[in-house]
Amino acid sequence: MSGRGAAPAGAFSAQWLHLREPADRMARDAAAEALWGPAALAEAGAAGGLPLASHGTGPLTVFDLGCGTGATLRALAPRLGGRQHWHAWDHDEALLGAWPAALAAWAQREGAEVVERGGLLVLRGRGFEATVERHRVDLARGLGTLPFAEAGLVCATALLDLVSHDWLAALVGHLRPTSAPLSFALVVDGRIEWNPALPGDGAVARSFAEHQGRDKGFGPALGPRAPQVARDLLEAAGYVVRTARSDWGLAGGPLQAAVVDGMAAAACEQHPQAAADIERWRTLRAAAVATTHLRVGHVDLFAVRPGRA
Repeated sequence: MSGRGAAPAGAFSAQWLHLREPADRMARDAAAEALWGPAALAEAGAAGGLPLASHGTGPLTVFDLGCGTGATLRALAPRLGGRQHWHAWDHDEALLGAWPAALAAWAQREGAEVVERGGLLVLRGRGFEATVERHRVDLARGLGTLPFAEAGLVCATALLDLVSHDWLAALVGHLRPTSAPLSFALVVDGRIEWNPALPGDGAVARSFAEHQGRDKGFGPALGPRAPQVARDLLEAAGYVVRTARSDWGLAGGPLQAAVVDGMAAAACEQHPQAAADIERWRTLRAAAVATTHLRVGHVDLFAVRPGRA
């Protein structure tokens, strides 16, 4: 499900990101163990590619592309550990402005602390300390302005399915000269599985998949093709790419209800002539939320260039 495009009516809102974050966290934790767990890291090292750039004497510098309200930091900072300095990039000033409140709520739950000093956010938790600089940038047009040579790790969450082939190829071109490993999380792969099935599931899913290919501001979006396209581009650039599934598994609840509304809205926009059939499907699905399990397919990718780190 598209990182932001799955939101009801396509809204790129802090409320939508907050609603999906628990499902994202569960999905990416399972993938992270496969990609970043002790066994995975040992295997990656034995294969000749360092899984993470060395912290050295300074903090690990992390670039977070399309950072939203900071969910990637909340997921990765404790796992990375040590001293970290994050550069968080997004075009949406409202999302960047939501970081302090979102981090404060998370820190309270996690037994961490966060303070703001002149626009710089400082987090301290068990085994890690992170500082954060937030940057407003139009990634669609300003990608080449980012100082990727400074990065020790480059992350993007729920972004790649929104971008075009040309934009992703340009990103890989900017990253190739660096030694930074890459972590691309929660990339849509097109699997949508309802249990139990209902009439209209297939037709709405097909319309939704078509809608995912619309221009989201980066050119024609990759949508469900994103995991394979990303892998192909990265491997052609000399990266070793590891992947793991990071599916949402939703058993009822408000996120599943929002997905139903979002899929119906997108399908109607794609095929307005089918609006009556789509509305019937939405009504059936909304009534069945409490007794339905929904699996939405995502893939996490972790890429390193052997000999560069």
